[in-house]
Amino acid sequence: MAVFTGAGVAIITPFHEDGSINYDKLDELIDYHCENGTDSIIICGTTGESATMTEEEHIDCIKHTIDYTRKRIPVIAGTGSNSTATAIQMSKEASEYGADGLLIVTPYYNKATQQGLFEHYKAVADEVTAPIIVYSVASRTGCNVEAATMARMVKEIDNIVGIKEASGNISQVADIMNLTDGNIDLYSGNDDQIVPLLSLGGKGVISVLANIAPKETHDICELFFKGDVKGSCALQLKALPLIHKLFCEVNPIPVKMAANLMGMEVGGLRMPLTELTKEHTEQLAQAMRDFGIQLEK
Repeated sequence: MAVFTGAGVAIITPFHEDGSINYDKLDELIDYHCENGTDSIIICGTTGESATMTEEEHIDCIKHTIDYTRKRIPVIAGTGSNSTATAIQMSKEASEYGADGLLIVTPYYNKATQQGLFEHYKAVADEVTAPIIVYSVASRTGCNVEAATMARMVKEIDNIVGIKEASGNISQVADIMNLTDGNIDLYSGNDDQIVPLLSLGGKGVISVLANIAPKETHDICELFFKGDVKGSCALQLKALPLIHKLFCEVNPIPVKMAANLMGMEVGGLRMPLTELTKEHTEQLAQAMRDFGIQLEK
């Protein structure tokens, strides 16, 4: 059984003015998602600025989210690292604490070989009980999980159950589903490709868009699963202009601005990320209005 089906939010991490994590605001965001159709919370992913967290902050944030969510919806913990030892340590802590799943990004900067990727994921999987979703996003890590490697992992490692596929390469996704005989939980890692990946047997999306449009992102999946492919596709296409603006600068710069435009007061970004430019902010705000999102700023 899949860790979740539908729209999981790659949730932003709110900060105080001094840059510390704003846990009270994080609680508000968790409630917001539980009340608005989000099917899973993915904490401490790229969108959550995990790369700028200390290991202590990282684990504390995961544990806080598990505690506050109280099993209302599944919590998937981002525990990847370019150090296998660090990934093992964080994954063990999150798994033992009760994370419903682990999202583990490919090692970045090191650029492991395909054999290295297999051994990295196997080393982590051997130390945890929680199901693992591999996160393949070569545009950020410089490291692609090839279809044959993913199929090997799924077939040989029991608790590697899924992939967040953000390559943008539909042919590669099709190859993954073919080589695994569809026995893998496939999640779109790109908001502009939810419906295409669902059509190949996907279970849903791990979404940036869901931070500001949780119901609509959920509905894209729900409509598809109910057989209303036309309605699902129409909603996917309607969201495209907004999705494009959410990636007009590197994620999560635009989505954090979008949340603040809605009055969520999630704070700023940690360096080296910088605030969205004025021109892009105006374009983002217009795309949000066009999509039907009410702004408070």
